[in-house]
Amino acid sequence: MTCQSCCLASEFYMLMCVFIGLPESIFAAACSRSGQRVLHVDSRSYYGGNWASFSFSGLLSWLEEYQENSDIVNDSPVWQDRILENEEAIALSRKDKTIQHVEVFCYASQDLHEDVEEAGALQKNHALVTSTNSTEAADSACLPTEDESLSTVSCEILIEQTPSNDPETALEVNGAEVTGEKENHCDDKTCVPSTSTEEMSENVPIAEDTTEQPKKNKITYSQIIKEGRRFNIDLVSKLLYSRGLLIDLLIKSNVSRYAEFKNITRILAFRDGRVEQVPCSRADVFNSKQLSMVEKRMLMKFLTFCMEYEKYPDEYKGYEEITFYEYLKTQKLTPNLQYIVLHSIAMTSQTASSTIDGLKATKNFLHCLGRYGNTPFLFPLYGQGELPQCFCRMCAVFGGIYCLRHSVQCLVVDKESRKCKAIIDQFGQRIISKHFLVEDSYFSENTCSRVQYRQISRAVLITDRSVLKTDSDQQTSILTVPAEEPGTFAVRVIELCSSTMTCMKGTYLVHLTCTSSKTAREDLEPVVQKLFIPYTEVEIENEQVEKPRILWALYFNMRDSSDISRSCYNDLPPNVYVCSGPDCGLGNDNAVKQAETLFQEICPNEDFCPPPPNPEDIVLDGDSLQPEANSETLKESTNLGNLEEPSE
Repeated sequence: MTCQSCCLASEFYMLMCVFIGLPESIFAAACSRSGQRVLHVDSRSYYGGNWASFSFSGLLSWLEEYQENSDIVNDSPVWQDRILENEEAIALSRKDKTIQHVEVFCYASQDLHEDVEEAGALQKNHALVTSTNSTEAADSACLPTEDESLSTVSCEILIEQTPSNDPETALEVNGAEVTGEKENHCDDKTCVPSTSTEEMSENVPIAEDTTEQPKKNKITYSQIIKEGRRFNIDLVSKLLYSRGLLIDLLIKSNVSRYAEFKNITRILAFRDGRVEQVPCSRADVFNSKQLSMVEKRMLMKFLTFCMEYEKYPDEYKGYEEITFYEYLKTQKLTPNLQYIVLHSIAMTSQTASSTIDGLKATKNFLHCLGRYGNTPFLFPLYGQGELPQCFCRMCAVFGGIYCLRHSVQCLVVDKESRKCKAIIDQFGQRIISKHFLVEDSYFSENTCSRVQYRQISRAVLITDRSVLKTDSDQQTSILTVPAEEPGTFAVRVIELCSSTMTCMKGTYLVHLTCTSSKTAREDLEPVVQKLFIPYTEVEIENEQVEKPRILWALYFNMRDSSDISRSCYNDLPPNVYVCSGPDCGLGNDNAVKQAETLFQEICPNEDFCPPPPNPEDIVLDGDSLQPEANSETLKESTNLGNLEEPSE
């Protein structure tokens, strides 16, 4: 939803959010749901920031945008003559420095012709790009106002629920193979389009490709471009623990009705140069051919202990100061079992976790098993970028206002109270608010001069087959490759198939992530070489290839601003709050914790993201009626599948 600057400047807001990432979106949704006036602005042309997902062409535009962003010259600011004598300004940065060391490699046959276009793509309107953005922005994104029907923008939970061991669980998960396409999720009653980041304002059906599919080993770059909208490529690679904070929040707030999820079907391990599947549930353990009967009993006994390790402190007392790896050696586990527990269940490294941390991680893994499937993890269909948009929809339904391509030049601070009283936007207009939430990347070097950032190394690969071939080509997998050299970190590999709606049929989308020690390519390329080979190395059509072939690859480093104390920022007013970007962890708990902590600070007596009221509970009587959520909107929303909070 776009807005005119003059309209924004004439209003007073309880909360103003600068940047639209996942923690900011959750926080804004909670505030809007509690009745606060919320304005959410972002200089970008898409939702999600570094949490976003892109189609293939959208990702190429994003890469071009970051390349041109480095060439931005800071012109004379328009706000200097608008600061009064009793005020001072905190300038915000125009350059986004969160992405570095970008490298792109194309291995597929580059027979690209000038007339090859992305199927279903719309012509971009360059006039929409504001004067503060020197790059060609992606298409506009829109969200519903409080008077608009949710059915026009939300993603309905379709397809049958995966069998679960938890009868009280209310979240529906897509466990079956998905054959429908994103723009055509229909049932007998309704057709509800889902949206990726740059598609929210252009829900255009993808024309069916009637041409014959080429042979699997003949996927070309032209085909990737043409089928670009089949891809939803995440900037940050994460999964959802089935009993994690984000799943619980999605169920509690009823935001889960805007998204679909798919189980991660298998957990893999890389040992002795080969990939193998790891048994994690009780059934998997006893059906495994990799473990001897003795090992099966040893593993089940240890995992049973980990589920209730707090009850048996004598079992780990005296080992708190050593690593979890050293502790496992004392538990009479074979080297094979030690490897499985350390890297595939606790998902840590030999040096990263203490005994207590390792036991907690193992218990969390086991606690999440069986709720929605055979592994602890879920993945949102169409990518991680759907999650910020889900909470943006909730915020908009309850009156939140969203403005893309709207940059903020500075914060206006009252000299006497030292509080921020307003911002000045790109047009020189003041927008007044009581509280301000700003993402770390918007602060200037002067504000962040004492901040020490970590970096995340990321790689995105498009491959032609899975790292572990099975009878089904619709497997979603997670694999941890241990670090081999001192000073390096374990690499997390997440492989997504086409049924996750993140890649075209016949390909896989592979995400690699680790804490940076060097550039992303230097950190991740050794692992890539172990698991994959470049497409160009295979010249004989009928040659038997053991490793998957890389069609296209992207490497980049992303800033990790998590766990940075507020005191590290220089001269921040007390009513300006800071949210960090994505961290390197597998789950999303850090984003939820940030949002809830900030919400309780601003609205201490309010419930955090309660579910919307049922239509029959709304009193249509003057002041008792909530203007932010009219009965028509709520009635429409219940048609999408009302999910109840679990009573566990």
